Amino acid sequence: MSLFGVASPSPIRPAKASPADVRRNNRRLIFSLLFPTNQYSRAELGRRTGLSRVAVSDVVNQMLGEGLLRETGQAPSGGKGKRGTLVSVDIDRLNIISLDLAQEHILHGAVTNLLGQSLRHAEITVKEDTQVSIETISELIEKMLSMASGEVIGIGIASPGVVDGGTIRTSTLRGWHDLNLAEPLLDTFGIDVTVTNDATAAMLAERFFGQGDPNMLFVRIDSGIGSSILINDAPVTGEMHAAGEIGHISIDLDGPQCPCGKRGCLETMISGSILRKKLANASECQRIAILSQAGRHLGQALSMPVGLLDMADVCVYGWPDIVNDTFIDATQSYLDASTSSTFHKHTIVRRCECGADMTVQGEAIAVLSDYLGY
Repeated sequence: MSLFGVASPSPIRPAKASPADVRRNNRRLIFSLLFPTNQYSRAELGRRTGLSRVAVSDVVNQMLGEGLLRETGQAPSGGKGKRGTLVSVDIDRLNIISLDLAQEHILHGAVTNLLGQSLRHAEITVKEDTQVSIETISELIEKMLSMASGEVIGIGIASPGVVDGGTIRTSTLRGWHDLNLAEPLLDTFGIDVTVTNDATAAMLAERFFGQGDPNMLFVRIDSGIGSSILINDAPVTGEMHAAGEIGHISIDLDGPQCPCGKRGCLETMISGSILRKKLANASECQRIAILSQAGRHLGQALSMPVGLLDMADVCVYGWPDIVNDTFIDATQSYLDASTSSTFHKHTIVRRCECGADMTVQGEAIAVLSDYLGY
């Protein structure tokens, strides 16, 4: 499976697929080849997918009319015959509303195009110890909708915690338990709502617009710690939708008490907030020691999943004063010592460089994926 819900390009279809199912799969297949920035003629799309000329033209024309694709000029001359017209993803006609709820004191929203590129921004500040309500989220969405110049095809919400469909099962940062976000927002705005774990949303941005591989372990370190796993270009969510909750794995059973009920959770030891407190009055030598130990703790937590999944790409996103060379080098050294073998590809730990907007960009991709699934 891939992000847009199709297998690798193949003309083979399930025996009992209805015409609507076939059309939907063809639509996702063609879009996945063009996303994010490729441009092909209809003939080339037919060659790459194995679909007939009629099937390709039918789907492409539908998506042109819908605003998902646009014609961009003539294909290079291949000899005799008429040159084909190139098509690509249209970034001008349709909009997505994307929200990042993972920042401690700010709710950040953006109007994006189909590539998740932010066109307009808005924020709502959150006072300390104030629980964010659905009404507050609705206020931000209302503000973003007023800024959108094109048709809005979906609303995306990137939230910390365990996300099950449109419901937040638990979020330590926000103090939410079994909060259904999608249904009340759909009722209010009449627009489909996608809710995604914030680390998964950020990982999608890294995959399509950073240096991410189809197989990747992504770690997000800020006020809390989360991670997400990508295998064969499919995000792994887990049976209870809690895959990637690495922040609540205990690495010291006698360590600090965690709000989740355990002791020594990774989040209580190396979250950005915790480390900034430790670094506040530290000397340079002490800073190096603190960040080196934190990097080793992350390596300790990652060694098992890296080994079990044979994962060669580990990307870490976080505040630059925390996730720096000292931190990354310590994580790399621990993983080298604990996972290197003749039958395991060398794992590279690297710092994410996609920028502050990566969560809203990735959440927009999640919305687009859901939209194409209908």
